[in-house]
Amino acid sequence: MSVIHVIHENDAWVVPLRAAFASQGARHAEWFLDTGLLDLTQPPPEGVFYNRMSASSHTRDHTYAPEYAGAVIEWLERHGRAVVNGRRALQLELSKVAQYQALAAHGIPTPETIAVIGAQHIPEAARKLGFPVILKHNRAGKGLGVRLVRSAEGLRQALDLLATDADPHAHPRDGIWLVQRYIEAPEPFITRAEFIGGRFLYAVRVDTSEGFELCPADACQAGEGEVCPAVAVTEKFRILDGFAHPLIHRMEAFLLANGIGVGAIEFITDRQGRTFAYDVNTNTNYNAEAERRAGREGARTGMGAVAAHLVALAARQVQAAA
Repeated sequence: MSVIHVIHENDAWVVPLRAAFASQGARHAEWFLDTGLLDLTQPPPEGVFYNRMSASSHTRDHTYAPEYAGAVIEWLERHGRAVVNGRRALQLELSKVAQYQALAAHGIPTPETIAVIGAQHIPEAARKLGFPVILKHNRAGKGLGVRLVRSAEGLRQALDLLATDADPHAHPRDGIWLVQRYIEAPEPFITRAEFIGGRFLYAVRVDTSEGFELCPADACQAGEGEVCPAVAVTEKFRILDGFAHPLIHRMEAFLLANGIGVGAIEFITDRQGRTFAYDVNTNTNYNAEAERRAGREGARTGMGAVAAHLVALAARQVQAAA
């Protein structure tokens, strides 16, 4: 079997994948991309490459890791290497504007959104949409920067706080704010659909009553004084047995068209029964406790299924070379 190379910048998120590879006897190598050398005069090694680069890398002081990963992926694809979640997937990971345009092209509704460059233009965008609105970063990850603003006065207060906030993560990494119409659900939850190999794996009901930071990883990077929502509340993440939704097939087509071999789409249904997708995760994580409660083991878990998918790709690569 050829080697599976995992591109990433966060060791904690790779721990369950390592275990899944070990259980399946798969050979893998890890490319931790933060700083280093990329020799474009040499060809890359053979094998299957899995990109797990995250939009939130800057919050772990890996500021230019996505740009580094982008350069590596260009090099890999130039030499014809098999890349799971390649150039286009990385682009979508880093831009919700790109996500929304691509989702719309596949008939998947998204909330009305205005992109804003320059925080001074945020009030105008909010007035156009009407309150309440969601204020968020175009490039963020982990729900960073998401605020529900219910009134013009609330927005003024939020912007005053932002103007004096010394936290570099309080502002979008790429300078683009999104002002989005607030979609109110009958109950405080969203649904996250997981896909592997372009096919639906399972859906998770995620409780949003404690906020918008919804990363499901067991070892998410909570800041000082914070509690990771993935482990803070029993049943915050619940896998839905027998889940079906009319948009799932469109989502699969969207993922296939955009080269996303492993990913998740988060969506919300309003009081009128209308569903809106609002986030695409190409660096998806899974909550092990929710999987245990659902009786999922081995290749039926998220990381187990990812490992099995990559192992199958590596085996086919060897067969094609024989």
